[in-house]
Amino acid sequence: MAKILFFALIVKPFVFLMLGLNVRGRENLPLKGPAVLAGNHNSHLDTIVLMSLYPLKDIRRIRPVAAADYFYKNKWVGWFADHCIGIIPLDRSGKADRSQLFQGCHKALDNGDVLLLFPEGSRGVPEKMSSVKKGVFYLVKDRTDTKITPVVLHGLGSALPRNEALFVPFNCDVVIGEHFELRDEVSDSVKALTDVYTTLFTYCLTRQATQEGNRVE
Repeated sequence: MAKILFFALIVKPFVFLMLGLNVRGRENLPLKGPAVLAGNHNSHLDTIVLMSLYPLKDIRRIRPVAAADYFYKNKWVGWFADHCIGIIPLDRSGKADRSQLFQGCHKALDNGDVLLLFPEGSRGVPEKMSSVKKGVFYLVKDRTDTKITPVVLHGLGSALPRNEALFVPFNCDVVIGEHFELRDEVSDSVKALTDVYTTLFTYCLTRQATQEGNRVE
């Protein structure tokens, strides 16, 4: 209930009234699981913007995969992460083996949830795509029931830059691609998904405007 109220009363009004959001490919959004929505990561806004695209009746099944060390650093942040966002905590210490690392993810997928995952591993430089890591492919490679849907976001790094607490109204893009088919080799999947992201970025209106402004200067 806390999660639904948080998104109904705070997140959705903020996203759709305060942000100028351009959404392309909404029909590709996975509405039920098991599924993985895999996006780039530049801002704390990335998670709530993607979750806000879902109807409130489905919001409890959208589960962001997030760093345990960040969200459980104190009990209040941990309570918020559990009850208002519904994260699946991921151990980034390197001490857990692969079966333990993804245990919570597999449980959620078995429950029919949609995982929200950022293949870069952490927030990078605003509006710059970091290298895609292999984790998402190890997660789903033995799950024939689970599809990866790629999505790119542009502009959120300017609306709420890393290490900044001040929100700046900024037009933003969300471009959702078609389901991604895994390759036989993990390295080939990494390259293919990177190429998909590069293509999706070409549809971002804010990115095109920035590039045109740079050429004029």
